Amino acid sequence: MTDGPARLTTHVLDVSRGRPAAGVAIVVVRVAEDGIPTVVAEVRTNDDGRTDAPLVEGDDFGPGRYELTFAVGDHFAATGAVEPGTTPYLDLVPVHVGIGPDTGAVHVALLVTPWSYSTYRGS
Repeated sequence: MTDGPARLTTHVLDVSRGRPAAGVAIVVVRVAEDGIPTVVAEVRTNDDGRTDAPLVEGDDFGPGRYELTFAVGDHFAATGAVEPGTTPYLDLVPVHVGIGPDTGAVHVALLVTPWSYSTYRGS
């Protein structure tokens, strides 16, 4: 199934506040077939909860396993949803996705609150 140019994108929504989650740090790791992980992107979400460019695209976006780690604890501390000096319930949220050959565009949507999250393949 192909649905657009080969790329990996994301969108983070803070559903506890009903708005995009701005400033969330994201680390993207590609795990090769031999199991060796490589960091392929380190970015932050913009005011719309998205990144300014795809996380990975074109020839750099090949089949394999990708791990996206979202630093939501820092986001909720910055918004005041977590009291200073306390341990956040959710700190780093990992999302693991498998990409097959000829997958095309993959969009990872993350819906998050200080106490829960869900993810789905968006468009």
